[in-house]
Amino acid sequence: QVQLVESGGGLVQAGGSLRLSCAARGRTSSTYAMGWFRQAPGKEREFVAAITWSGGHTYYADSVQDRFTSSRDNAKNTVYLQMNSLKPEDTAVYYCAASSFRGLPYRTEQYFRWGQGTQVAVSS
Repeated sequence: QVQLVESGGGLVQAGGSLRLSCAARGRTSSTYAMGWFRQAPGKEREFVAAITWSGGHTYYADSVQDRFTSSRDNAKNTVYLQMNSLKPEDTAVYYCAASSFRGLPYRTEQYFRWGQGTQVAVSS
């Protein structure tokens, strides 16, 4: 089974950038897409971005469109979330997830495996 290991979170000032990484280890043959979600304190987990396992297609939430970019390194079995122009409202725990859905899933129930999460904090 696939395991997901995230890294790259931290504290940054508003307007700054961070890059999150999510390494997929183990059996990845059932994975057709990867997603990024975030959860702020007291709020539900929300969709951020999705990328097909081939890396050819991406989909973003309106709130991060044109600021965040997801990409994939096939050789490393790793997906990335480049976050630019960060805002205080981007503060949350960010999770990567694996899906067997053949498309660009954006609902939590479409994902079968989750990473441990990494904290992103943006100060004003």
